[in-house]
Amino acid sequence: MNPPWPGDDEKFNRTCHARWRERLNREAHGEQCGGCVFWVALHGRLGQDYGACTSAHSIFDGLVRFEHDGCTAFADRGDGSFG
Repeated sequence: MNPPWPGDDEKFNRTCHARWRERLNREAHGEQCGGCVFWVALHGRLGQDYGACTSAHSIFDGLVRFEHDGCTAFADRGDGSFG
């Protein structure tokens, strides 16, 4: 049985980042996912850049999203926080 992934394996993180960059949504929506109340950061170092969309109104619901991506279902956190 493998131990839980701690999220801090640099080689693994670089590989994920390279693979996931191919799916980035570079459409301009004015606001970034990392500032949306429905964006939940991943654990570990990947969570500095990636999170899951949890908005039922977004076409990206349930998908890993880069913090700088965006969509039309953006909902501001209201407190200025990010991620």
